[in-house]
Amino acid sequence: MSLEVYKPTIKPSVTTTASAAFVALCVLITGPEPSNAQEAAYVPEFTSDKLLKIPDAKLWREWPFVGSLVTPNAMNDGEAPFPEHHMVYIDPLSWVHYKKTGEFREGTVIAKELTLVRAPDGANEDGSTDEVSGTGYFMGEYSGFEITIKSEELYPDDPGNWAYYSFGHQPEPYNATAMRQPAEACNSCHEAVAAEDFVFTQFYPVLRSVKPK
Repeated sequence: MSLEVYKPTIKPSVTTTASAAFVALCVLITGPEPSNAQEAAYVPEFTSDKLLKIPDAKLWREWPFVGSLVTPNAMNDGEAPFPEHHMVYIDPLSWVHYKKTGEFREGTVIAKELTLVRAPDGANEDGSTDEVSGTGYFMGEYSGFEITIKSEELYPDDPGNWAYYSFGHQPEPYNATAMRQPAEACNSCHEAVAAEDFVFTQFYPVLRSVKPK
């Protein structure tokens, strides 16, 4: 069975009854079911000068979610290397492959989206806020997007065959394309600290829970 790159579509509908018309209206409003995006293959697209194009329609937000972390500035003397919430996703085919094999396949794509820590006027000294659920660190606005790709074909000389792309540490809209980061800027940290194949699976319970024993 072949898999096609997911593109949001609206399917035409022929309506002959009021009930059918209502169903068609729902399709127009809601678009494709999320499962379509979660089952479709994603193939990275590049420009002619090897810049990675950002996935269409914020597709990564419908991929399997594998974990999150936050390291606020207020808890790191104001100098946290990554002072945001990180939400991490994996492309659907690689998710299926990892569940079967416990390994990241050739072509694995991991997406990381960032949000600022919510800190409106009146935030506590440690950067936390007091919300209805208690005191803690809550998500603010989107503040960046990155992608990591594993490919021996594309990156034969990079450690682990992983390459890293940043579409900007900024509010939406993110940059439309991203330049590949130098290997020394990212790979060394992943190689030294990541629990498994340059991936921080120690922070991703969703992956750990499905890894074959």
